[in-house]
Amino acid sequence: MFNIFKEIRADWRSPFVFLLVLTVASQLSFSVWWNLINNFAVNTLDFTGQEIGIQQSIREIPGLLAFTVVFMLLIFKEQTFALMSLALMGVGIAATGYFPSSIGFYATTLVMSFGFHYYETLKQSLSLQWLPKKDAPALLGKILSVSSLVSLCIYGLIMLSWKTFDLSYKDLFLAGGIASVALTLFAAFAFPHYKAHVEQNKKLILRKRYWLYYALTFMSGARRQIFTVFAGFLMVERFNFDVHEVAGLFLINGLINIYVAPKIGSFIGRVGERTALTCEYAGLIIVFLSYAFVTNVYVAGTLYVVDHAFFAMAIAMKTYFQKIADPADIAPTSAVDFTINHIAAVVIPVAFGAIWLYSPTMVFIAGASMAVVSLILSRMIPRHPEAGNETVWINGSRPQAVGAE
Repeated sequence: MFNIFKEIRADWRSPFVFLLVLTVASQLSFSVWWNLINNFAVNTLDFTGQEIGIQQSIREIPGLLAFTVVFMLLIFKEQTFALMSLALMGVGIAATGYFPSSIGFYATTLVMSFGFHYYETLKQSLSLQWLPKKDAPALLGKILSVSSLVSLCIYGLIMLSWKTFDLSYKDLFLAGGIASVALTLFAAFAFPHYKAHVEQNKKLILRKRYWLYYALTFMSGARRQIFTVFAGFLMVERFNFDVHEVAGLFLINGLINIYVAPKIGSFIGRVGERTALTCEYAGLIIVFLSYAFVTNVYVAGTLYVVDHAFFAMAIAMKTYFQKIADPADIAPTSAVDFTINHIAAVVIPVAFGAIWLYSPTMVFIAGASMAVVSLILSRMIPRHPEAGNETVWINGSRPQAVGAE
């Protein structure tokens, strides 16, 4: 963490620091929203697993439409549109508490989600364009560490102030949203416009040689829903976590990630993407099966923390793509990537929300099955991926070369 501050002092107007500032801005509001949504849904709106599933599916619709970023880049510069998207997310979150109804919650979720998913698409694209390949895993780990530090501070403030000052959901949503918009405006005026090293394609790109990356991305979207929708809902519905208790759980996640994320970035740089993703998915199989049968609140909380820690391994998917990609494909493929990631994300919350009403256990068993598929796919990443060496079969042989179209 101290190394990050040294880098900021050395050149505070660098692209890396700009990415850090955007990360802080996004977490100021998203951490508030993420901490409160389950309690807000259950305690204010009387949501069940089915309604929360519908809300989460609505949240993922903009992710499914992330490919439209490519068309927006015909009008706006990539860096400018990232700032606009981040501000939109802040506005959507600030408005959430003012519409305490099912329709209102769905509407504000849609607004914040368009901002969030466009911003995340562009942030990934800009990161892979601006950060050197050899340093990317470590630098992405540092960005994730800063994200966790900000989240940690937000969760800590919520945990300490929720009952002490008798705050309302409206107060917290508004404060988080305004903070995000304010810091986004600062970034817009304080940093220069950075030129891309390679001019990006301004059309949708689908290439045969990226098929493994697409498959891993699709499965990652499915896996993510088990954590973001149902693991969190499990804590509130089955184990009766209150707002400050959920914040405490997130606080632990943040503390661990501050230390672990840079280490994971360095670990990926040492062992490679294949080994890192193998570790992630093998661990997730165990975690999801444990969710299915857990009855002890402390065990459930531990599983949630471990589950969250595995998210840092997603750096390996990004750097795998960075190594195999044509540099001009990064922006359009990032847009397609988010769309593919959200195909499952739109369907799973609603479908699994209905299953949840009858058997929460089956939801997590299905999640473990998805982790098995991801594990098999991860073993098909070469030890040293690059353009022309994107895939190997499980037995170690390489597939017949395919065209780049």
